[in-house]
Amino acid sequence: MSLPSNPVVLVPARMASTRLPGKPLADIHGEPMIVHVWRRACEAGIGPVVVAAAEPDIVQAIQQAGGQAVQTRPDHPSGSDRIHEALGQIDPEGHHDAVVNVQGDLPTLEPEAIRAVFAPLATPEVDIATLAAEIEEPSERGNPNVVKAACLFPEGSRQARALYFSRCPVPWDQEEASQPLYHHIGLYAYRRQALERFVKLPPGLLEQREKLEQLRALEHGMRIDVARVDTLPLGVDTPDDLERARRLLSPKNRK
Repeated sequence: MSLPSNPVVLVPARMASTRLPGKPLADIHGEPMIVHVWRRACEAGIGPVVVAAAEPDIVQAIQQAGGQAVQTRPDHPSGSDRIHEALGQIDPEGHHDAVVNVQGDLPTLEPEAIRAVFAPLATPEVDIATLAAEIEEPSERGNPNVVKAACLFPEGSRQARALYFSRCPVPWDQEEASQPLYHHIGLYAYRRQALERFVKLPPGLLEQREKLEQLRALEHGMRIDVARVDTLPLGVDTPDDLERARRLLSPKNRK
């Protein structure tokens, strides 16, 4: 088994956000948040990193930091659609055989997590890979805002096939908290042909019920494998999240 030989990392970003408008350019110790994410992605060392931006201000911020960004349509319904357009712009001849999708609101993401989501593509049958971490906070088990990945990790393995994703606590456990549940982390690695197929699929019925895009792939028979990681990255969705990210990334905390 071997990994795809020429992957690219794409970071979708857009200014529109209900709870934190303009968050890609939110200042974190003198630099926009999207620049922090771009740097983390570069540190993973998987391949070239390109930001897929909905607005020119994001492109400019990345270019000023020395990175590469392309502007995409602002009206894409999902990050998957945005990175698909960006991939067509930067690589119309199809040289890149895999794509790692890193969310643009994860400034504390560890490079090791990006490498972890790419690793399951070493299994030829895997179309898409993603991440999960064991839920440790009891209140998160029933929280519908915490998406759960239903998968069974074989003993000694950190990779498992995804059976389902849900906002409900799945699999159900008669004795609460006696068995682990896994918090889905929204990073993805796609084989290029899998991404091409995925964006052309119609929304699935389960996807529409759960409001989870990844169910579209499962409904149409695509294989998703999950890599287990030990830490949950902070997603910045609110002003409070932004303040927490600033604390975590302060120079004294990163020494």
